[in-house]
Amino acid sequence: MKHKYGIEPCEEHYSCMVDVLARAKNFEKAEELTKEMPFNLSSIGWTSSLSACRTHGIMDLRARAAKEILNLTPYSASTHVVLSNIYATVGKWEEAAQIRKLLRNRGIRKKPGCSWIDLGRIVHIFVANDISHPRIKDVYKFLEVMSEKMKLAGYVPDKIWALAKDHAAGGETRLRHNSKKLALAFGLINTVEGEPILVMKNLRTRGDCHNAIIIISAITFRQITVRDAHRFHCFSDGSCSCGDYW
Repeated sequence: MKHKYGIEPCEEHYSCMVDVLARAKNFEKAEELTKEMPFNLSSIGWTSSLSACRTHGIMDLRARAAKEILNLTPYSASTHVVLSNIYATVGKWEEAAQIRKLLRNRGIRKKPGCSWIDLGRIVHIFVANDISHPRIKDVYKFLEVMSEKMKLAGYVPDKIWALAKDHAAGGETRLRHNSKKLALAFGLINTVEGEPILVMKNLRTRGDCHNAIIIISAITFRQITVRDAHRFHCFSDGSCSCGDYW
């Protein structure tokens, strides 16, 4: 860029390059670039590294990336939650609790998660373990049947995404009854076979839910689009448009 085109690389160029190297599992070069660049990497650049580390299971660098983001955005609830979740993923419950405590001490409130679907110009809103919707019993019955089909298709719930110290006992139920799966199940019940479905989510999509919807799209032969807080995920025939990077 500099020698051939006379363009001075800016922060966005470096962030993109860090993302490319991290996606290619070349974490050493990605880290070297963060040290050599003429300015500090922004929260966007560190977020790119964080996503790649999550996908490839590089926990040490993932924790570092989350800490850097926390330093850059100290009053971001999502950053605190991400770092807490990283510690919980590897069983570091005390560290996870400390981050949650820091969140409370700073007076930062985590936005409660919810998902919604628009059917016939009526918006149906769901929260985790919902009991308020008039057809919630039908939704839970559908999910029970779908869960068995998913297991036969090879789906294994990743209970670590329940993110609780006692996740082994009730983690699978918590994962099955999250707001996005409830909204999706309601959509599948109330639309004709083959009709595309759009579900909206106010927070970022979690790993287990992403894996589950990939399987559901293959089982139901549906095109399922999820718009979360960061991007669109278009699920079809057992794959997602994001390529498992988000």
